[in-house]
Amino acid sequence: MDALFIIDTPDTLNPDADSSYVMITEALRRGHQPWGTTLEDLLLDGNEAVAHAHPLVLSAPRGERRPRIVPSGASARRALSSFAVVLMRTDPPFDQDYLTATWCLDLAREQTLVLNDPRGLRDLNEKLSILSFPDLIPPTKMLRRPADLRAALAEFGGKMVVKPVFGFGGREVFRAFAGDPNLGALFEVATRDGTQWTIAQAFLQAATEGDKRVLLVDGEPIGAVTRVPAPGEARNNFHAGGRPAYADLSARDREICSRVGPFLSARGQFFVGLDIIGDLLTEINVTSPTGMQEINELQQLENENTMQAVFWLRLEAKLSARAHS
Repeated sequence: MDALFIIDTPDTLNPDADSSYVMITEALRRGHQPWGTTLEDLLLDGNEAVAHAHPLVLSAPRGERRPRIVPSGASARRALSSFAVVLMRTDPPFDQDYLTATWCLDLAREQTLVLNDPRGLRDLNEKLSILSFPDLIPPTKMLRRPADLRAALAEFGGKMVVKPVFGFGGREVFRAFAGDPNLGALFEVATRDGTQWTIAQAFLQAATEGDKRVLLVDGEPIGAVTRVPAPGEARNNFHAGGRPAYADLSARDREICSRVGPFLSARGQFFVGLDIIGDLLTEINVTSPTGMQEINELQQLENENTMQAVFWLRLEAKLSARAHS
């Protein structure tokens, strides 16, 4: 079958790290034909969503350990409805272009399977959607005034994390501590002088040992990896230098997944990454979660046991059920 991947560009896919890379290579291994397009190549022709897209193939540049994913042949102008599945894998930020793309995908989702569902991508902010589960999360607030941030810091016992509502990859994430002479400047930056909302979340001591990324497929956990911060770094994200470490799914992780998974699946969020620190859920990542390759390597998974194989097995089952419904 033909599967359309909406990605940044094929040359940005890191063969050694990106989950989209192994999703695409697994599609090829299973005999499917992946295609690639970008946000800029989406358009609407009346009420039909269309993309300028290329078939994706593997190319093995001399001296590189793993092949690259490259576009093949001339671009084709195709309706999104002509693909068996459309996979939205563009990295954040969730900006005006991303929002407009979800409106295009809205017009395709009645004719073909679109994952993750664009309505959920719009509705489930990765920092705020955790508020639907108040008993599973650390104390969390969305604030705009620096004075409110100071009050929250006092309420949280003098330690908290501040991060932008639309942040990603660990960018602009700060730890705030009572008594820090830089607090005023930090809160001014975080709120852009009171003109932008920010997330204030109670600091969890377990964060110093890393956070756990749990991958869900159609609401069920398939694997986990711990992200350990680099020396001298407060952030755990791989983009910020965090290193992967082996992780099992604990009983508490499974409890969180059993609560959050059905909520996400009902909203069409097929592939999701949960961030868990200690025993508490801190983020729900729906836009373009990663972690597949790190789990494969740490757990020495091969063939049908890899994260991408499990992903495609369940996607194929979903497509089969859809065809017979």
